Amino acid sequence: MERTFAVAIGGAAGQGVATPGDIFAKIFARRGLHLNAYNAYQSIIRGGHTFLTIRAGIKEVTCFGDHIDLLIPLNQDSMDRHLGLMRPASAVIYNADTIKPGSHTNGTQLCPLPVNQLSKGSRSKVEQNTLALAASLKMMGVGFEPLAEILTEQFLRKGDKVVTENLAIARIGYDYAAANFQPFPNPLPMSDGQYAVLSGNIALAMGGAAAGVKFYCAYPMSPSTGVLHWMAAHAREAGIMVRQVEDEIGVINMAIGAAHAGVRAMCATSGGGFALMTEGLGMSAMMETPVVVIDVQRAGPSTGVPTKTEQGDLWQMLGAGFGDFPRLIAAPTDIADCFKLVPQMHNLADRFQCPGIILGDLLLSEGRSSVDPKEINFDTEIDRGEMIVSADPTSGTKGYKRYKITQSGISPRAIPGVPGHTHTAATDEHDEDGVLISDEFTNPAKRRAMMEKRQRKISGIEAAVELPVLIGQPAADVTLVGWGSTKGVIREAAEMLNEEGISTNQLQIRWLVPLHGETILNILKSSKYTIIVENNYSGQFARYLRSETSYVPNGYIRKYDGEPFMPHHIVEAVKEQLARKTHETQLSVPVHEIMV
Repeated sequence: MERTFAVAIGGAAGQGVATPGDIFAKIFARRGLHLNAYNAYQSIIRGGHTFLTIRAGIKEVTCFGDHIDLLIPLNQDSMDRHLGLMRPASAVIYNADTIKPGSHTNGTQLCPLPVNQLSKGSRSKVEQNTLALAASLKMMGVGFEPLAEILTEQFLRKGDKVVTENLAIARIGYDYAAANFQPFPNPLPMSDGQYAVLSGNIALAMGGAAAGVKFYCAYPMSPSTGVLHWMAAHAREAGIMVRQVEDEIGVINMAIGAAHAGVRAMCATSGGGFALMTEGLGMSAMMETPVVVIDVQRAGPSTGVPTKTEQGDLWQMLGAGFGDFPRLIAAPTDIADCFKLVPQMHNLADRFQCPGIILGDLLLSEGRSSVDPKEINFDTEIDRGEMIVSADPTSGTKGYKRYKITQSGISPRAIPGVPGHTHTAATDEHDEDGVLISDEFTNPAKRRAMMEKRQRKISGIEAAVELPVLIGQPAADVTLVGWGSTKGVIREAAEMLNEEGISTNQLQIRWLVPLHGETILNILKSSKYTIIVENNYSGQFARYLRSETSYVPNGYIRKYDGEPFMPHHIVEAVKEQLARKTHETQLSVPVHEIMV
């Protein structure tokens, strides 16, 4: 497996974990390295425990990994918690005035910094962090100039004095490491690559701008709030009207109203906010007005654990809104895919005049990753479907039927104000011209015809969405099935298993509705041992797959403690299941299930 370098910074909320993390990310990206970062934090302003991991390498880094090469504990708690994750020949840089070293193995180098002495008695947490940051980069073989450049950028808004002070303390830390600590055996590599560093929330927001979204609204709800922040910051530049609304009921109705008026509209929330949107989602379906909703999953139920990740909203999305109606649901598989999926979802929602749901999670939305700038293409194809924006004087407009019954189920959609295209758009069932059938004693024939018309869209949706594809050798001993954000960690776990002689491939599901169950069955029929991996307790995707296809895997791996999978979680669980399998008798045994 390709060598990577992982830095971890631990401390309490308020100790300044994020700033050195940002600087490390910029250093790595400017050296042409791929990176993947994840910050595990609690829902408090001060105290608790925060642990940020940034992993970098020459080749694509798909997850934050298992082990740490460099640990910077900003308090004793972080030192005590994480020494067990250290890789051989790793290092720990810490404030020797306040932190005592714990027991360590694997030749880990302890690097105590006499912070009070070096900072001349200052108690500033910034100085502690800057000293550790500079010492770290010296040990990695990074020159002082890149650090000085980024520190200047970081603190310029606070004035020249602050910049000068930080550069001075950084130089002290850098020189102290040179004189007192052993450098890492291999300097941090460089490449000619140029990468952007994005969070999933920023990628989703930028995807909306690329898709031609002109109206965005939301009620701030962690962990989706970053989408609103980006939209608000770039509203004028991107030509997007942005509104913070009083609650999620108002959000979904306002977004649908904007879409009805003819603009592309989008909103984002998390599971609790989405629960308030479900009635509005049905309105979108009945009015056949497209709207795109982003649900960024966090650990539930109810308020749950607001700052932790989970894949627990799938069944909520599948059943959102009462009655039967077509919908689109997709889960982005990485941060670059957060950007790509948004224009695709808008095109499909417009084309089929139905709601589209993007099912992200905290791991992607608040995680960060290097992205090739070529993948962030704002010159995207925009397909508004059968949309009438002006009257055609040559064809005549008499008898316009907004909900005309067609073989495809798609009717021509005129935006309000187009001459000759008057129609009613209401939440009751209606006739082809929008007249409510409840005024006709609920005409059964018209109700059946209109319901069947809408449902005929499903065939077109299925044909328009790409099929899932197996990753790896077809005839593997183990097939790992995941959906959405687990793609990267499953990929690395599969690589580790292959290196250990357990041939493993991967099937990652991006489109949940439509599911393409027949294609999935055709892929899995040759699987020797199939395991479904997901970040929830009940195995929501496994239940969904079984309900749609009757398929039951050989085993499950589930994690529901609020933290994402690490590769070793999957590797160890696969080995355990295979070990059980080899000891089975010819008698029937239960399906293996491992909770991580």
